[in-house]
Amino acid sequence: MNQLRGWARELGFSHLGVADIDLSAAEPGLLAWLHNGFHGRMDYMAAHGLRRARPAELVPGTVSVITARMDYLPRATPEDWQDVELARLGRPQEGVVSLYARGRDYHKVLRGRLQKLQDRIALAIGPFGHRVFTDSAPVLEVELASRSGQGWRGKHTLLLSREGGSMFFLGEIYVDLHLPRTAPTGAHCGQCSACIDACPTGAIVAPYRLDARRCISYLTIEHDGAIDEALRPLIGNRIYGCDDCQLVCPWNKYAGRSALPDFDPREGLGGAQLTDLLDWSEDEFLRRTEGSPIRRIGHERWLRNVAVALGNALAALPPGDARRAPLHAALRRRANHPSALVREHVRWALGR
Repeated sequence: MNQLRGWARELGFSHLGVADIDLSAAEPGLLAWLHNGFHGRMDYMAAHGLRRARPAELVPGTVSVITARMDYLPRATPEDWQDVELARLGRPQEGVVSLYARGRDYHKVLRGRLQKLQDRIALAIGPFGHRVFTDSAPVLEVELASRSGQGWRGKHTLLLSREGGSMFFLGEIYVDLHLPRTAPTGAHCGQCSACIDACPTGAIVAPYRLDARRCISYLTIEHDGAIDEALRPLIGNRIYGCDDCQLVCPWNKYAGRSALPDFDPREGLGGAQLTDLLDWSEDEFLRRTEGSPIRRIGHERWLRNVAVALGNALAALPPGDARRAPLHAALRRRANHPSALVREHVRWALGR
């Protein structure tokens, strides 16, 4: 295991573990979550059903799961990064993109490096059955990671580590090898409810229970239709994802910085003005988001999200404030957009 972890560190992973494949204890919670409709319009969650909790059904022959953790805070992240990010939310004319999405698409980074790790193992022991996953298939990532000692499930449902907070990605290699299991850790949230209290939309409906239909990350990324009008004002200036529950978590003072340049922020995805972002043409959107996870939502949803944020910026500025004029002008330039979805959200924003 020490050799395996050494190879993983060389590839940019911060921790490695091994889990068994008996996830039957997680099945009731998964079924209840789906029954309550908390998955929203993520139909693939229901379509795969219990296959998520049954690794050997997803990949026949699997007997162990290697779990890997990769930190994603950019290399130049300051010590007071949580305060820096929270301050962005107080600048309503600035678009806020979730930290993990400001650099290269993590799917590409993790998948490639997990494959290299698999190759190292194969060189040492010979060919073996395997399959690499990075948030790309019906896999209970947090369950597997917690079982393998990566950390514990926080009350916001994300994985937490005493050594690394929660600012990391997870990936897995399903293998047909009998590997020694790594022991799970205890939970260390105690009586803290900071993440629940901080959620702008009340999406964390109970400890360890998230209603995705209210989650800003779901609304701005996964949801492809009109955003519920009652939730729009709560989105503030968040235009892609939401980090609030992680920004207030005390354990994230230990969050690690990535050693890779892949997660360094791209120009235009950190601190940009909403008016500039709404003016992006589709070609410019595609160019600026090439190789980024943001590209998957497409230009139409991007404009929808920015329009909502601009509406909230207008509401935050007092009548007669000179800063309102350029916001109005940017929205009016999109008032006759070919997409009915964009037009509807622009009209709402102008009404703010």
